[in-house]
Amino acid sequence: MRHKPTPSFILCLPLQVNSQQATQMHAHFECARQLYNALLAEAMKRLNRMKADPAWQVARSLPRSDKPARTQAFARLRTQYGFSEYGLHEAAKRLRTSWLASHIDSLMAQRLASRAYQAANRVCVGEARRVRFRSQGRGLDSVEGKTNTSGLRFHLQAGAQGNQGWLSWNGEQIPALIDWQDVVIRHGLQQRIKYVRLLRQRASSPQAKGADCRGFVYCVQLILEGHPLQKPKNMPGKGAVGLDLGPSTLAIVPQEGQARLLLLAEELAPDARKRRRLQRHLERQRRANNPQHYDAQGRIKKRQGQGRRVWRESHRYQKTRRRLATTERKLAAHRRSLHGRLANEIIRLGDDLRIEQVSYTSWQRCFGRSVGLRAPGRFVDAVKCVVARTRTAQLHEIPTHHTKLSQYCHACGTYTRKPLWQRFHCCPHCGLGSEVLIQRDLYSAWLASVLDPIRLTFPSRGQLGMHWQSMEACLSAALEATREHASAQGFLRRFGMPGVRACRPARLADPQQESVAS
Repeated sequence: MRHKPTPSFILCLPLQVNSQQATQMHAHFECARQLYNALLAEAMKRLNRMKADPAWQVARSLPRSDKPARTQAFARLRTQYGFSEYGLHEAAKRLRTSWLASHIDSLMAQRLASRAYQAANRVCVGEARRVRFRSQGRGLDSVEGKTNTSGLRFHLQAGAQGNQGWLSWNGEQIPALIDWQDVVIRHGLQQRIKYVRLLRQRASSPQAKGADCRGFVYCVQLILEGHPLQKPKNMPGKGAVGLDLGPSTLAIVPQEGQARLLLLAEELAPDARKRRRLQRHLERQRRANNPQHYDAQGRIKKRQGQGRRVWRESHRYQKTRRRLATTERKLAAHRRSLHGRLANEIIRLGDDLRIEQVSYTSWQRCFGRSVGLRAPGRFVDAVKCVVARTRTAQLHEIPTHHTKLSQYCHACGTYTRKPLWQRFHCCPHCGLGSEVLIQRDLYSAWLASVLDPIRLTFPSRGQLGMHWQSMEACLSAALEATREHASAQGFLRRFGMPGVRACRPARLADPQQESVAS
């Protein structure tokens, strides 16, 4: 009988590794990489054989309306060719022999088999085009076990013996750095450990704090049973909160409280000049190390034949690449911290969050630079984590196909399409927004806060009108506060404010200018 899953959370602790332990762990990771590649190759071999069977095309030709028949046909093929998670577990027993068995235990091999099956299954169901084998340069930077009783496990001293903890793997005991003054860590270590995951991350250089001779730092992730600590200052409020997220902006309208229109991760200040200089320096070093791959005009030559093109990397090239990676890593860590802080501020406003469900992949194609810097999808993940940690709050993702919040007018109940450059709501049917500026994002967030997230319906027009009378001044105050702050910081254009070549409704144009133009 399958056990009922229990809630889990993750606690990360840094490890203190000496040179001997770092050498042995590097060998363990290399063995895990080779075993993973062998399991992935075996999974793709079984998948290709299964797709070559004529029964595969017969199963694909079955109508999608007949779901039981399709499921049964594909399940029969998977069983016949052993393309399943447990089928790869059996292959792991056969492949984990000789010297591999002394580095990788059976539970870790099963985890690697499950990981390889998930990658191949994404190709099988059409979610990916191909799989990526782990080269020796990229390596495999994470391994995990299945329990905390054998294989990769974490030990914690009892209260009478001390307060030290260490990671045990293949006879090695690697001490962990534990800050017992941190209430979050102290709460986590009081819970039961389900299993352990070991991570290896690249540092800025081998001389960085905690790094080994190859420039890696190690940490252990403890997957714990229960719920993470909820600090008293981050307890959820009461009421609904409407959110309207853009590629670089966020509008927050709670039912009770002050509305806000802000720039996502505003404190993030990347050094564009340093990044550009490092990228150019990296390109010059690549060209100097591989002149045979470029023609007389500096373009990369086309590959001749089926052979693989080999790129030489000097030590200085690797050093420059590490500097660039360190810059991006620090920027990502700062962005992640800002997202978490903003998510905690939002949860304090209410326990019913509502946001439109959009495709962040399409935003990457249209607004690549803004999305790459502000990471709105990563912010939504941070909000989901905060909501899950509270255990009482909920997040509703509203489908835009049915609601069309940016096109709806509550005064007349009509939908009017607006171009993206029009950042203010002005209804051509009833004239709402012709006298007072109504910012488009704030208005959509307010509509999300009054929408029924289950039925996807609005209240009656009379109830909306009464609620709008109390919220109109709040949205105007939020717009004015944003105007003052953005003017001081120099990013008025991001919010479509009038006066910086942004779109303004035609009815709000200056009458003197209209008379002159006429």
